Amino acid sequence: MSEYNLNFRNGVIPVVVQENENKQVLTLAYMNEEALKKSIETGYAHYYSLSKKRIRMKGEVSGNTQKIVDIYPDCENNSLLIKVEQKGDACHTGNKSCYYRKLGEPAKNVKNIDYSMEILLELEKLIYETRKNPREGSYTTDLFNSGEENIKKKVGEEAVEAILAHGKERIIYETSDLFYHLLVYLSYENIKIQDIMNELSKRHKK
Repeated sequence: MSEYNLNFRNGVIPVVVQENENKQVLTLAYMNEEALKKSIETGYAHYYSLSKKRIRMKGEVSGNTQKIVDIYPDCENNSLLIKVEQKGDACHTGNKSCYYRKLGEPAKNVKNIDYSMEILLELEKLIYETRKNPREGSYTTDLFNSGEENIKKKVGEEAVEAILAHGKERIIYETSDLFYHLLVYLSYENIKIQDIMNELSKRHKK
């Protein structure tokens, strides 16, 4: 990011994440310029996933968010140290830190975090990309081209089919169709899953 004179290599910069209270190193992550901007704007850590090629807020699925306290660049502006208030565990294995074992010691999962919502986020990303770059022969592209009223109609139809379905397998099948069409509708209205989660979080706190 030019205003901070940081050196992004291949579009990213490594980030060391440290628990502010006890100084424990929690994890190593990466940010691109947009992830850093979102982190600064929201006050919560957003990272760029090298494997999934997308920005994600830490804890968007698990709820284990990282509230930013301070951000420090190193002496050559090649990496960042971020001090955070960690909610829950930082590691996907259920351990507090990703550095929970000595070299040579076996890995261990303390608990399994349900990452099934990742599928919804990946589908949401694909739908948004298809809206931005229409693809010939794509059902999603055809839906967007059909307009708002037809998209709403499809959501309603799929909701009815899900309600009227009989048997576990059929209910799962029809509900999957409903989720997909609902994501298309939300994308059409420029609403993200995160917006829905934020609203539910507000209600939960009341």
